[in-house]
This record gives sequence, C-alpha cells and structure tokens, in this order.
Amino acid sequence: MCRHLGWLGAPVSVHSLVLAPPNGLLTQSYAPRRQKHGLMNADGWGVGFFSPDLPDGAPARWRSAAPLWGDASFASVAPVLSSRCVVAAVRSATIGMPIEASASAPFTDGRWLLSHNGIVDRAVLPAPAAAESVVDSAVLAAHIFDRGLDNLAETIARVGADDPTARLNILAANGSRLLATTWGDTLSMRRRPDGVVLASEPYDDHPDWVDVPDRHLVEIHDGQVTLTALKGS
Repeated sequence: MCRHLGWLGAPVSVHSLVLAPPNGLLTQSYAPRRQKHGLMNADGWGVGFFSPDLPDGAPARWRSAAPLWGDASFASVAPVLSSRCVVAAVRSATIGMPIEASASAPFTDGRWLLSHNGIVDRAVLPAPAAAESVVDSAVLAAHIFDRGLDNLAETIARVGADDPTARLNILAANGSRLLATTWGDTLSMRRRPDGVVLASEPYDDHPDWVDVPDRHLVEIHDGQVTLTALKGS
C-alpha cells in the first residue's frame, strides 16, 4: 500500500534517490508503474538517513502527511542532504487508518529505520507501547523492533502464517546493513558501482535492475548481497 526505497553505499544526495529519477518516489507518489494495490501514494511520505554528524549513530527523519509532490521545502533541501544509507517511502493509507505524519514510514527505534509496504491485520500483532502510530505499519514496525532485526525472517514468516492475507514487504537499515523482505508485493534491486539500491519498483529503465523473488530476505552488508528464501515460501 506504498512504495519504498533503500540505499546503502557511497554518500549520495537524497535528491538523486527520491526526486531526480524519472520514475522515482516523486513520480510513484502519483503514477506508480507496478503498484498492484491502490492507484497513487498521496497520503504522506518520509525520508530517513544516517550521518556521521548525528549523535550516537541515530538516524534523522523528515516525514509529512501531505503528498510528496507538494512539498517545496523538501525539494529545496534534498540536494544538500547526503548519506551512505537512506530509507524513503511514499504512503497509500490503508482504508480506515489515519493520515498523519507519525503514520508515514520510516519508523525508528533510535537505531534502525524501517518501512512497510503492504497490509497486516493488527489483531495478529501484540500492541507494543513503543508504536509511533495506531496504523498497521507502525504496530508491525514496533513488533519487529521488539523481536530484533536479526530475527526479521522468522518474524515475517510467523506474522504471515497468522495472517494469510498479509503483504509484508519490509525495508530496514541501520547505517551499515540494509535488510528487505518480499511477501506479497514487488521489490527490485540494482547494484551500482557506488552501492546497492532496493525499491518497490525501478526508478528508471536501466537494464541492471533485477526483480527479487517473492518470499525472500535480502541482506546487504559490506558490499555483499545475500538472498534467502523465507519459511512458508
């Protein structure tokens, strides 16, 4: 129910990842090419990134409940925001869920950034006090944080078993690792000379984009990419 993107590699501008590509998140906010659920993503957006200038390795975030295409202030600042690790998303709200900045990914536990593309029944999840919003994605993010990102594959397989209709595409990063799951929705990967980008759909027509198979875990660390089939696949 959204589109998201993750980057890990050499420092690049947020503008070059989110706004500049011809089919990047800006375009995907109003005209996604591969989205199966929903027609546009106008219910908010968020960008999180890591910087050596931030204390204790914590990430910075910029989130909004407004459509990405209407935020001129972000567009003016994005070219000077540079990072080795970025997680960004545009949101299509699940029916009945509030539209508010706190409902927009990426969510954080102070160390990790996490985005959820999909839908899940909150009844199959505990109600952690640390959830940033009542929306399903925020509650799922808090559950994943509680269980730890090293257990992401097991957590997604368990939630997917408890809610067979769930779509559980996750992107998570801590500055040195980028993790993703595919469970019911699309994810593509491009290995560039300066790093690796994961995205719900390719942001351009470069031939190096490859589709990640459904029900897989992707881990990117130290320039290496590992794909592992998830239980229940």
